[in-house]
Amino acid sequence: MTFTATSEIIDDVAKITLAGELDAATAPVLKVEVEKAAAQKVKRLVLLVHDLEYMASAGLRVLLFSKQKMGVDVDIYVVGAQEFILETLEKTGFAQSLILVDKYDE
Repeated sequence: MTFTATSEIIDDVAKITLAGELDAATAPVLKVEVEKAAAQKVKRLVLLVHDLEYMASAGLRVLLFSKQKMGVDVDIYVVGAQEFILETLEKTGFAQSLILVDKYDE
């Protein structure tokens, strides 16, 4: 499946919807969207990943980049992650730096 990352920024919240497979070839697409959000100095980054089918280590690197780029005051939500993505985030310890939820309530 083709990877897509679409974003919208409303006030101080950036939402990025991810679908497909996030791997080394597609991670730069997500990185560009994160950089756009960081440039707007948002206070919250919401990653809607219901349709994300796969995440390789390159995807984890972009999440780490996101945390570093946004700063410690920005909350990063991962919404609707499939079980294998949650397991990857937990095994790497990165889940502790994120807010993992099934649904996002503004």
